[in-house]
Amino acid sequence: MAKRVTVAIDGPAAAGKSTVAKKVAAILNYTYVDTGAMYRAFTWAVLQRGLDPKDEKASCSIIPDVTMDLLEDGRVFCNDTDVTRAIREPLVSSNVSYIASYKDIRLALVELQRKLAESKSVVMDGRDIGTYVLPDADVKIFQIASVETRAKRRYDENVLKGIPTSMDDVIEDVKRRDYIDSHRAFAPLKPAADSIELDTSDLNIEQVVDAILNIIHEKTGVEIPCH
Repeated sequence: MAKRVTVAIDGPAAAGKSTVAKKVAAILNYTYVDTGAMYRAFTWAVLQRGLDPKDEKASCSIIPDVTMDLLEDGRVFCNDTDVTRAIREPLVSSNVSYIASYKDIRLALVELQRKLAESKSVVMDGRDIGTYVLPDADVKIFQIASVETRAKRRYDENVLKGIPTSMDDVIEDVKRRDYIDSHRAFAPLKPAADSIELDTSDLNIEQVVDAILNIIHEKTGVEIPCH
């Protein structure tokens, strides 16, 4: 039986975590868990109710009513609605850090995230995977990049998806999310003491994937398939 391995990839908004985590998981045949999509889906649910994401009490009040499914093909469902595209819209992006800062919502989603990692090898990315969600992860990586690099990546991603946005707005959103994520009282964004920092500012996707695969091999001894 193959060894069960848990890989935690943390880092700030638009650092490219989801893109590389998904590729790494596919190469290793591990399950990819996009925790950011979970918080985005919850944000979508709050907005659908006509609630203010900045209102913690109102946002947390719908916890019992929210269901969530992450499919293997990458689609995200919230309350039986396919929200894969909707959760990437600017309105969700500009509010998700508020939702992710609320302790009760984090506790509810963290419980789900931990269950996903109990019985199979996973690559999980987010803000507090190595510090809080999976503190005993076999591999912990803190992926960073400059604000300008991250904003350009998010802008290009939005353009590719046909989501109207401006570079100035994306830069401000990245800066705002950095501040909120790193200053929240519960499970803030910070590198785990035993994490490996990986600056991807000057690396392309393939180079980042290879770097992470090498780290996984060095830390666990897992053989990396040809890709």
